[in-house]
Amino acid sequence: MARRARKNQKVTLGRRQRRRKEQRRKNVKEVIGTILYLVILCVIVYFILHYVGQRTVVRGDSMDTTLSDGQNLIMDKLSYRFHEPERYDIVIFPGPEEYGEHPYYIKRIIGLPGETVQIKKGKVYINGKKLKSDIYGITDYIDEAGVAKRAQKLGKDEYFCLGDNRPVSYDSRYEEVGPVHRSQIIGKVWIRIWPLNKFGKVS
Repeated sequence: MARRARKNQKVTLGRRQRRRKEQRRKNVKEVIGTILYLVILCVIVYFILHYVGQRTVVRGDSMDTTLSDGQNLIMDKLSYRFHEPERYDIVIFPGPEEYGEHPYYIKRIIGLPGETVQIKKGKVYINGKKLKSDIYGITDYIDEAGVAKRAQKLGKDEYFCLGDNRPVSYDSRYEEVGPVHRSQIIGKVWIRIWPLNKFGKVS
């Protein structure tokens, strides 16, 4: 009886040890799997942020109320490789030099290449017709027409851009900025990532 008990005890201990070893192997596999997942995730995020998108921060109030000062955005740098910018896209491009640097400007495309843009009686006209679909301005009336007081014929690769907060925006209405060349457009505003309660696609 004693021998049988000892034998049974050894069998039980052996099973427990095997279970522990199997559990340890399982735990190790789970840890390795988690590490690989995190590494792959980091590589994907790095690729997106450096080749597909780029984080940028809104400075100023020229795009109120669509975008506000201090908000963090992800810019899409890839899609314009496959198609041209479209009307009402919010794009990012280097503005006029300030203190030896060219700060990024965030504006909305209003006029497309080859079109004639004019601002008269507080409204935007494209090729002589009022742009009725322009619903993005913070006000219905544009007080300052700038150079667009006279009809502006855009070149084959030029875009006329305005900020949504038109009373304060420094944009294509001013000679120092002027029409934005296609080669100057770095990308399109894609997603707002901060603040979290405003997270989502920007349009």
